[in-house]
Amino acid sequence: MSAEPTEETVVPSAPRHWEADVLLRDGRTAHIRPIQPEDAELLVEFYSRVSDTSKYYRFFSPMPLLSERDVKRFTQVDHQQRVALVLMLQGRMIAVGRFDVVQPGEAEVAFLVEDEHHGRGIAQLLLEHLAQAGRERGVERFTAEVLPDNHRMIQTFRDAGYRVASEYDEGVLMLEFSIDPTETAIGVMRGREHRAEAASIERFFNPRSVAVIGASRRQDTIGQALVRNLVTGDYTGRVYVVNQSATAVSGMPAYKSVGEIPDDVDVAIVAVPAEAVEDVVLDCAAKGVHGLIVVSSGFAETGDEGRKRQRRLVGLSRSYGLRLIGPNCLGVINTDPAVSVNASLSSVMPARGRAGFFCQSGALGSAILEKVKNRGLGLSTFVSAGNRADVSGNDLLQYWEEDDSTEVVLLYLESIGNPRKFSRIARRVSLRKPIIAVRSGRTTQGVPMGHAVRRIAAPPQAVDAMFRQAGVIQVDTLEEMFDVAQLLAHQPLPRGRRVAVVGNSDALGLLAVDAAASVGLVVNKSVALGAEATADDFEDALDAAIDDPDIDSVIAVYIPPLNVSGEDVANVLAAVGEQSDKPLVSSFLGAEGVPELLRVPDVAGSTAGRGSVPSYPAVEAAVRALARVVEYAVWLRTPDGPHPESADVDLGGARRLVTAALAEHPQGVALTPAQTAELLAAYDIHLWDCRSASTLQEAQDAARELGWDVVLKATSHPLRERPDLAHVWRNIDTPDEMSDAWETLTELVGQPETAGFVVQKNAPPGVPVAVRSIEDPLFGPVVSFGISGPIIELLADKSYRIPPLGGRDAAAMVREVKSSPMLFGYRGADVVDVAEIERLISRVAQLQNDLPQVSALELSLVLAGTSGASVLTAEARVEPVADPRSDLFVRRMPELPGDTLPS
Repeated sequence: MSAEPTEETVVPSAPRHWEADVLLRDGRTAHIRPIQPEDAELLVEFYSRVSDTSKYYRFFSPMPLLSERDVKRFTQVDHQQRVALVLMLQGRMIAVGRFDVVQPGEAEVAFLVEDEHHGRGIAQLLLEHLAQAGRERGVERFTAEVLPDNHRMIQTFRDAGYRVASEYDEGVLMLEFSIDPTETAIGVMRGREHRAEAASIERFFNPRSVAVIGASRRQDTIGQALVRNLVTGDYTGRVYVVNQSATAVSGMPAYKSVGEIPDDVDVAIVAVPAEAVEDVVLDCAAKGVHGLIVVSSGFAETGDEGRKRQRRLVGLSRSYGLRLIGPNCLGVINTDPAVSVNASLSSVMPARGRAGFFCQSGALGSAILEKVKNRGLGLSTFVSAGNRADVSGNDLLQYWEEDDSTEVVLLYLESIGNPRKFSRIARRVSLRKPIIAVRSGRTTQGVPMGHAVRRIAAPPQAVDAMFRQAGVIQVDTLEEMFDVAQLLAHQPLPRGRRVAVVGNSDALGLLAVDAAASVGLVVNKSVALGAEATADDFEDALDAAIDDPDIDSVIAVYIPPLNVSGEDVANVLAAVGEQSDKPLVSSFLGAEGVPELLRVPDVAGSTAGRGSVPSYPAVEAAVRALARVVEYAVWLRTPDGPHPESADVDLGGARRLVTAALAEHPQGVALTPAQTAELLAAYDIHLWDCRSASTLQEAQDAARELGWDVVLKATSHPLRERPDLAHVWRNIDTPDEMSDAWETLTELVGQPETAGFVVQKNAPPGVPVAVRSIEDPLFGPVVSFGISGPIIELLADKSYRIPPLGGRDAAAMVREVKSSPMLFGYRGADVVDVAEIERLISRVAQLQNDLPQVSALELSLVLAGTSGASVLTAEARVEPVADPRSDLFVRRMPELPGDTLPS
């Protein structure tokens, strides 16, 4: 066991990233951090609140009090051999977890949770964070001694997803398990994350009571609007108003504070000046409020002082267990008749529908609700998160995934605070429900002033690729979002790209055919019915198209003759749309949305039921919407397959190489050619025959071994980029040519042996391609592929993916680039070994995913031949990473806006 601390012990500091806000099982927040010597008094107070039974389970004997020696031993740890984490709530310690290294690679772990907080998943959270800290400290397995009747703790270990071995020793159950983050353990962790985050949002949408803080008697005020919208929206719960100077507001008694309200309060809507919001948080926390909707402005959107105020607000809310929507937000709406809550500034209560909508801008939120109403689309739920300081789109995705009332998810994103997590959640949700997203600042990667998030360093194309990879339907405008949404909300998914066009206008029919061809749809049937076509004509043509096995979707175009209402044709469209198992879209009378005539009644009370036929004012819009849905349907029906096998990867050797390089160069360094070759070899990627050389004799020996058919290359970046040396990098066929090249380098560089050079054998002919990867500090790993060449580089003809790659991703990357025909026999050329290119992409992606310390890896010249591919040039750079993707293995909330981890 480790030696106990003495009076002279200097307690080192713990890593900053071990500290985090976390969500408990019930959706409330808490704060986890390493224990500190200053926690002695908090520990004693915590221990005094723990029951005798829990103390006995922890120490196997009656231990009513902690001695001064115990307190010192428990609070003074070295964060290396002895690690302890505490869970804090409302300034109080409510749990402690620790491990002590007992021998290399093995540590004993133990927990103590205040009885009042049992059943909230606290021990599971502490185990996750302790396991991650242990992995960072070289611990490979945990052991624990547990009394046989301590069923709760035994279950905590067994439910963690690790393989737990057990045996009895003198009446004590001895547990042992590896803390390697297996797929099962990660799956268990993410399942808990999903349930906790969904629970934290559920109360906002289904509150039993709402308090409006800052309610006002004056008309045209925010406080008055909030009360009015709750009441006129037929909210089924209780509404309370808080106003320090009034006795009643809108006929309801007013309370001076939330604490004076006699009943429980689930959600508080805050509409007081920004400088008073923190006092409201404390009042709500004391009352036991679950969540806050802060519509007040004056925070990060106003500048530096506002950003500081916003950080304090979020930190205070989380420390007291509260979730926060806002600040500077429009609010929350749930159209479920059982709740019917309009906790927002919008006077528009949308009709009941099947789409959930998340946006950030309050002003834009009002316009969105108006547009939804005009189109007859309907929403299940709506959230405008404003500055998105706490609750984000990721939280809403977690909730909507299990929400039976939401079939389509709509996102208007002005920034992405945690794109890596978004990608992970969206991939899963898209398999069950379509996600349609508009992302502002798509080209510039701009971030609104109120959103205190870091810019994504990865190129915009990489972000677009992340959306595609996750199955998200990304559109360019809000109009297009609604175009796609009304199709997904009312019609079935298509089985493929084959469409039929049926209409009574030759001109519009031709426009539809052209538009379909331009977006990758295949028009297998075009039926021109003529201007005098009757409803029966439309019915026969539509039925024939629906019954045709070579048709997957139908586009109907109807422009009525003069003095004809078109009601009979509308009835036909509605009847066919309701009964068809193939999607039917229309351009009906130039109408937008779901016209009354084309609606199917919905027993759930929605504006338009399943089977209603969406209409578009222009056939091009109808075709674009259908094409977006087709792409999603194809993604959904294309099996991704398992991640590529990695049995022949030497991950340990790669990690040792990276660690050694960073130990010698703590600020980061470009790897030498030999180091780069070794790193790649660990992932079964081998550079084409080459030898490093530092003297003429070494170069000549290497050249002879390679058969004199070689190229002399500089290994340092500055030398390779010097145009005056370009003529030296050439084929060398004789010893004399080698001497001449070396002499030239000596004259131009001075001491070539100090620069480092590589002698490389000429590779077989092939198509030049490049595979690259980077580690984005916010985005995470990114891998790209493209054909090499200056023209292609100028045209940015590259494909991107976010590791880990699925089975289909590498193949899709190769085929996505516009220049890909060069690999598949363009103009009679040989077809290259595409499978080997896909393997290289997969291995580079795996390397980048495994080693976040590799800041950049570039295989800038790979010759893809008919059998195999020769990697001619490769470069790699490593840089230190403060927190090596621990969010993949532990649950943690996003850092407070503006916080950064030290390097």
